[in-house]
Amino acid sequence: MRIVGRALVPVLALLAVSCGRDDGPEPLVVGAQGSAQSRVLAEIYAQALARTGAAVRVEPGLRDRAEVFAALDAGTVAVAADHNGALLGVLNTGAEAATTDDVTEELNGSLPEGTITSDPADGADFEPRVLITAALAEQRGIDSVQDLLAQCPSLIAGTAVVPGLFDLPPVAGEISGCAFGATQVFTDPVELRRALVDGRIQAAALGGPAEFLPGGADGLRVLADSGDAIRAENPLALVRKGALDDVELEKLNYVAGELTTDELGALVLRVRDESADPAELARTWLDAHGL
Repeated sequence: MRIVGRALVPVLALLAVSCGRDDGPEPLVVGAQGSAQSRVLAEIYAQALARTGAAVRVEPGLRDRAEVFAALDAGTVAVAADHNGALLGVLNTGAEAATTDDVTEELNGSLPEGTITSDPADGADFEPRVLITAALAEQRGIDSVQDLLAQCPSLIAGTAVVPGLFDLPPVAGEISGCAFGATQVFTDPVELRRALVDGRIQAAALGGPAEFLPGGADGLRVLADSGDAIRAENPLALVRKGALDDVELEKLNYVAGELTTDELGALVLRVRDESADPAELARTWLDAHGL
């Protein structure tokens, strides 16, 4: 018995070392850029994946899309959020697709090898909004972007990006069939709204939903885009091919089916303007949607 005991000592020691080295599978990494929208979506995707039983962590601080694609290619990131239209504008500058389905189809044909996407969140519409004053809308009979097209050459327009949302390439803000007489670029949506109300411009192209316009849309008309003159901007997840199993990818598609413009916009504004914790907001949102 003493001999057997002595023989077992090194075996047990080896097992102890082996167990100590077994830290489980490497976690899936969800990358996030610095914008409030990217941080919110990263937490939603990460926590949704964690609820499938996967080990997941969020990697913040990716600087731009180039760094996101590099991380996906290197395998250091498995998932990252973006917009379908913005990605298409970066990857295929000559693409003409505008609707959610067409944009996503062209995007899937333009992605780098080894990268796929989740379903787009077609209920979350973050395409640029075109606004004019209510007075001009009544005077010229303009209710939609389509009504505006024939009058574009006689109008001065202004544009502004929305802090907190994904960056949009210039092509993403174009209005098909519209050539304004002149266009001014504003660095701040506040100045864009002021210029519109003061009459220095007659149309404003805001790089996102009107809810992100400081001061709101009181006295202004947000023009509906019934004919898809402006490219769709729906959130989706970029995924390194093979990084997720079918259950995990399906979970991201379920998330896409629940996201809406109003709810996601409200979460982004809370993170951007109130410094709310995106992880806590994501947890509450997922619970509310049974995800």
